[in-house]
Amino acid sequence: MDQSRENAGAPRRLVILGSTGSIGRQALEVLAAVPGCELVGLAAGSSAELLLEQAALHGVKDVCLRDAKAAAAAAARAPELKVYAGEAGVQELISRAAADAAAAGLPLTVLNGIVGAAGLRATMAALDAGATLALANKESMVAGGPFVLDAARRSGSLILPVDSEHSALFQCIAAGGGGAALEELLLTGSGGPFRGLSAAELAAVTPEQALRHPNWSMGAKITIDSATLMNKGLEVIEAHYLFGVPYERITVVISPQSTVHSMARFADGAILAHLGVPDMRTPIGYALAYPKRPPLPMVKRLDLFATQLTFHKPDAETFRCLALAEEAGRRAAIVACDAEAAGCAPRTVAAPIVLNAANEIAVQAFLDGRIAFLAIPEIVEKCLTWLGDEPVESLEDVYACDEEARRFAREAAGRPA
Repeated sequence: MDQSRENAGAPRRLVILGSTGSIGRQALEVLAAVPGCELVGLAAGSSAELLLEQAALHGVKDVCLRDAKAAAAAAARAPELKVYAGEAGVQELISRAAADAAAAGLPLTVLNGIVGAAGLRATMAALDAGATLALANKESMVAGGPFVLDAARRSGSLILPVDSEHSALFQCIAAGGGGAALEELLLTGSGGPFRGLSAAELAAVTPEQALRHPNWSMGAKITIDSATLMNKGLEVIEAHYLFGVPYERITVVISPQSTVHSMARFADGAILAHLGVPDMRTPIGYALAYPKRPPLPMVKRLDLFATQLTFHKPDAETFRCLALAEEAGRRAAIVACDAEAAGCAPRTVAAPIVLNAANEIAVQAFLDGRIAFLAIPEIVEKCLTWLGDEPVESLEDVYACDEEARRFAREAAGRPA
């Protein structure tokens, strides 16, 4: 990732996707601390009332709701707004914002805080429009990594990671000089609410217990992913694509305090670490103000005198989602590397796509009380066995594999979702 191509502190325009979710709400809170950042678009799933409140508060005239009924209701309630609808509406919102920003001679940043693989189309739309992409949707990179990177190269767009771990790595790599000096990425995680429990103890855990993350306040899906360690596995795949580091040089480190957000080890043996309290407003603010750091007085300061740091190896035998994710990433990387060496267009296999899609279905089934906690990795593994080696040579292949994996996962989970 080229970290040099950005207009330092210049005025810019901003579109927030997923504005009613955890990332979106915190981004709106941070916005006042980012001078010159003009909010011009908001998008959400179905929370029409909250979206309209946000639009009124921030003077935004262009909004989108992916749920068509919610969009129609919003348009009826707020005729002064331009209300887009559906997946196509998100892309239209981005396209219009990009055109208006270009006409005004200003850069556009799109913060993608959409949850799940649904965010991939928005990621591609932002890159195709030449916008800077502030990426809080790791599933885009997991499912479509080679195609996302290819789109960024073609458009010259900058991708700024918003996940706390990848934001930390981005900053540590820059501080250490990156390139050949970079030896290893040390991706930290808290271990979630069930760290230290055995498989027997995990068998009866409830959604309510799994949603009690010890350190972070996040949405339901990512919180369950944290409990299974799937979130860390998805982050390993994302780090591989974002920073071009092979899987054998990415190490997951459990640090229960969530104070060290990630680390990078360099060729001279030095390790650079990014520390702070667990607060997503810090990486959000960094992405929105990049390359400057905005003043964020609302973020609590880390008290080093009251801080203890411990580090552990993850229990990948008990929390099997981590191992499944790492293996899926490696399977895809082998094919992708062969294609790149031959000078081919992006080409890979379906394993990461299947992993992500099956996990989304299984997590929802667990939240609905239809499957047990330990059934999540079982369903993911079944789907990987059935579909993981399917060839993927285009975005259309990505979407088709995603659909097929969801169908298989619904069968395995006993339907709904």
